[in-house]
Amino acid sequence: MEINLKIDLKETSTVIKDFIKTYTDNSGCKGIVIGLSGGVDSAVTAVLCQQALGSKNVKCLFLPDDTTPEKDTNHQKLLIKKFKLNCETKNIAGIIKKMTEGCIKKPDNLALANLKARTRMVLLFEYANMNKYLVCGTSNKSELLVGYFTKYGDGGVDLMPLGDVYKTQVYELAKFLKIPKEIISKPPTAGLIRGQTDEKDLKLSYEKLDLILGGLERKIDHDDIAGIAGVKKSDVERVKKMRVKSEHKRRAPLIPKIGVRTPGYDWRSPVELG
Repeated sequence: MEINLKIDLKETSTVIKDFIKTYTDNSGCKGIVIGLSGGVDSAVTAVLCQQALGSKNVKCLFLPDDTTPEKDTNHQKLLIKKFKLNCETKNIAGIIKKMTEGCIKKPDNLALANLKARTRMVLLFEYANMNKYLVCGTSNKSELLVGYFTKYGDGGVDLMPLGDVYKTQVYELAKFLKIPKEIISKPPTAGLIRGQTDEKDLKLSYEKLDLILGGLERKIDHDDIAGIAGVKKSDVERVKKMRVKSEHKRRAPLIPKIGVRTPGYDWRSPVELG
């Protein structure tokens, strides 16, 4: 038994680009704004958006603060130069400092990390509002399924082109799109806490995490998933629990059913006449 996560890279990139163009055209918006981070996910998203909509309709914003790794700063410059991306940089350290000072309770490291992500969301939407743009998210399927993102932070966007693409598949897409190898090869990090890396937080490599998630998606027995992924059964159960506990982050706020047709339950998108 195996868990095959291979994808047709050309077909996948075409589907994603068609999705981006169709969604943007149907929205009546002029273009897309993306929060560029210097990491592989935002790099792949930005390049796909550029190919789908053209350079003049895609704006990237790089919003570093005092915990942004120097490599990320250098790598976003490398990406911009290679693909001629339209990008603007604004350091948000001062904004974060003022918000922290104004908090009702002094934030700990996790709360501060989430505050940074939500501040970036606010700035991206402000830019989108002023230019009649959509905010494009960069989260991948692996992060979404285990809740490894900030609710109403990097999770607060209009569309997520990589939302059904596992992290290991993102790496393959990055190679296909000829993203600079320096961006592909470095350990992934959110850059919200000094010394933090994704795989350290998740306590698993993305390769193993994706095999576990792929097995759960296919409803394969937990013992079999553990054997295929080369992990303990307890790791499989832990990842499944993460997926269940983070369900609220992937859904709109719950509403008690009172009327005949309830938003989110009976009125679904796209809205039908009547």
